[in-house]
Amino acid sequence: MNITNRDPREASLIQMRRYLSGDLQRVGQRMRQRLESSQFARGLLKVIGVLAVTMVLADGLLTPAQSVLGAVQGIEVVQPSISKSTVIGVTDAILVALFCIQPMGITKLSFAFSPIVIIWLGFNAAFGIYNLSKYDAGVFAAFNPGLAFEFMIRNKTDGWKMLGGILLAFTGVEALFADLGAFSRRAIQISWLCYTFPCLVLAYVGQAAYISVHPEAYSNPFFNSVPPGTLYPALVIAILAAIVASQAIITATFQIKVIHTSRIFHGQLFIPIANWLLMIGTILIASIYNNTTSLGNAYGVCVMFVTFFDTCMVSLAAMFVWRISPYIVFLPWLTVACLDGTYLSSALTKVPQGAWFTITLAAILAMLFLLWRYGKEQQWFAEAEDRFPTSHFIISSPDGQLSLSKRYGEVPVSVTRGLGIFFDKAGETTPIVFSQFVLKLTALPEVIVFFHLRPLEQPSIAVENRFTVSRLAIPNCYRLVVRYGYNDEIITPNLASVIVDQVRRYLLSKSASVASDEEGGEKESGARGSSRSEGDRYTRAFLDSELANLGAAYSHKVLYIMGKEQLKIKNNTARFRKVLLHIFLWIRDNTRNKMANLRLPTEKLIEVGFLKEI
Repeated sequence: MNITNRDPREASLIQMRRYLSGDLQRVGQRMRQRLESSQFARGLLKVIGVLAVTMVLADGLLTPAQSVLGAVQGIEVVQPSISKSTVIGVTDAILVALFCIQPMGITKLSFAFSPIVIIWLGFNAAFGIYNLSKYDAGVFAAFNPGLAFEFMIRNKTDGWKMLGGILLAFTGVEALFADLGAFSRRAIQISWLCYTFPCLVLAYVGQAAYISVHPEAYSNPFFNSVPPGTLYPALVIAILAAIVASQAIITATFQIKVIHTSRIFHGQLFIPIANWLLMIGTILIASIYNNTTSLGNAYGVCVMFVTFFDTCMVSLAAMFVWRISPYIVFLPWLTVACLDGTYLSSALTKVPQGAWFTITLAAILAMLFLLWRYGKEQQWFAEAEDRFPTSHFIISSPDGQLSLSKRYGEVPVSVTRGLGIFFDKAGETTPIVFSQFVLKLTALPEVIVFFHLRPLEQPSIAVENRFTVSRLAIPNCYRLVVRYGYNDEIITPNLASVIVDQVRRYLLSKSASVASDEEGGEKESGARGSSRSEGDRYTRAFLDSELANLGAAYSHKVLYIMGKEQLKIKNNTARFRKVLLHIFLWIRDNTRNKMANLRLPTEKLIEVGFLKEI
């Protein structure tokens, strides 16, 4: 029904609602635009993101130590007289074995570990059902939220502090994202809701039922509450499950130098240096803390920080990526953030009892990451000065003579025989090494290929889809972009022949296209057809000349030309910024890949050094 046919008051209300709705959308849009343009907001987002990553890295150290140590401590239930040094020794041995099998690849580990998880969760569910039926099924009353509020009101500050003690009941959930490399989101949702969550709920409720009758069992509730005759199997499966629980978070921390280990699961990878550093750190933590109580304090703070930052990042993604109104996002964020904040504040009271380690480690890593980002931004700004098309540097006269452009003095550029392959890992416009080469040497190879590398997050790219060739403004100059997967081998000893073959294919396809157009032109009548045929013949002759030049240059000599960029801090840089940049340059100089790692023929490799000020 049309609004004009409604009751005037009803029509007025509808118009008011529409106006308010549109007004809220406009206000939300302005708020989003303000946040997007705010330098402070961008800086805050960067800091939150870095802190979230550093907490995951800290989690990668703590999770294996906490999980394995907690499982091995079950030996004390089997044999109360066993020494603490024996428990730590067994824990360290298991951790060493866990990290040593990482190079095998996650695919193999997943096939071995998956049955363990299923059996472990089944044990938890069975033990929980047994304890519920034998001791006190009345503990289901704990699912009443009102009792939780009564507990908090009755115990006040002490009740708030106790919240930190229940964090281990849901740790590990925050690391589920690490499994997205191996499983789809829907698979994780179904397995969690239909199997994992019910099994864990039954386990914890069953332990509560047992403790209600045997209060002294709280020191190690899982092993103390197992049914008679199942202690040894439970100990073995618990240790195996602790190893599995450590695997996902180890994978999640592999962020620096990646070696992919699976052709099936795209996210499965292995980082040698990170793996061994994690192993050393985890063993030290397990040995120094030597009990799950103090280690659990550090672990709880880490988990709650990760959860809180996840809440913030999802809310930001909702506003800026999914374009949801800030007014709609605010209430859910506030609700979840208040819950996270309550647990986090409780966990922070344990800082003097071991949680200080998490905060210290995350702060150190965050400062390093932020410093690296700041240094890279300054480097990119400096490099942008040379990121221009080739016509910015070189011009060609009608007679084919090359010279520098007017802005560089129009100095003639000599041409040397051979093929020059300029490397550029960034895959953008003109390689920086090319501009440095031509401006300083005023010479160019007879045929030039800009070789751009563009890695993709998939195992392999079909050969027919891997290469893209285009011609540039300079005569006999081409751009070759290589898209490759992490299992594709691109830098090979015969790289030059592969490059030449791809450029030749490109020129032959152009020549075939011109020949087809020429055949069609001959069938046309009149002057227009004759003119077109002459132009096509000229183009075909030009392509034939390019093919001949390519073959001659490749036969004569091949040079792989790479840049070795040295960065220098500007003299007028402020003292504090200069200190930061000095640290960045030291880290950069000691972590860069060397030319020898490319496995190219050394007699054909040239490194052009140049200096850039930042």
